[in-house]
Parts: sequence; C-alpha cells; structure tokens
Amino acid sequence: MTNQTVVEKIADYIENHLEEDIPLDKIAKELNYSKFYIARVFADNTGHTIYKYIQGRRLTLAARKLAETDKPIVEIAYEARYGSQQAFTLAFSQFYLCTPQTYRKNGVFVPRLPRIRLGSPATTAVLRSMHCISRRGGICGGKMAA
Repeated sequence: MTNQTVVEKIADYIENHLEEDIPLDKIAKELNYSKFYIARVFADNTGHTIYKYIQGRRLTLAARKLAETDKPIVEIAYEARYGSQQAFTLAFSQFYLCTPQTYRKNGVFVPRLPRIRLGSPATTAVLRSMHCISRRGGICGGKMAA
C-alpha cells in the first residue's frame, strides 16, 4: 500500500469521526498501523500533523455552521470539540483571522481547510497557500496556523 493510500485512509477515518474524540491511538488501531507510522506518513505527505488537520477540519465545519445556521456559537463550539466558547473563539480567530461573531455577520462560508485529497488541484492549492508545499510539489515544512 502506498503512502498516499494510507493518507487517504487516515483522512477518510477523520472525516467520518470528526464529531468524536479522535486520539492518534484510535486511528492507528482502526487502520492497523502504528501511531508513529501514521503520524509520520501523514505529516510527510500533507505538511500537517494529524492533530492540526483535525483541528482545521473542525474549525472549517464550524465556519460553515456559523454562516449557514442560526445555532448559538457556544453550541457550535461544543460540536467542534472545544470545552468553552472562549477556547473556540481564540482558535477560530487564529484560523480565520476574525471572531466567530464577525464571520457569522459576513454570512459567507469560505472553506479554510477542505478535506485532503492527495493529487487534487484544490488540495495542492490550499496546501501551497498555507506554505506547506513548494511550487515543485515538495513539502516546505510550514505548518497550518492555529
């Protein structure tokens, strides 16, 4: 199995379990790999740690809810697995460069971190814009903010 296939399996697992706790041990056990292997392969191929990818995906889904629903921000914060609205606001502000309240007022959803699909032009563009991969396709070592 190629490293890209492993990364796709990790991303699929994460997408299907975003509203749950997703410790590295659980992902590794479900996919029958060591946690060290999946952490290394994911970071080498995406420029993100698994934790930062999960956090980014949760914040992106929270942004969608802010723009498209009238759900209270505190409820969205808990759904995104934050223990308080304050912690959520801090993480969201660092990721989207505005508060959840401001984002909601703008009313336009812009996905900051779409689901990783290696080899897709959209994923490459997002990772490049976040300075995670070079123009030639190699990883530069930059990590996602937040």
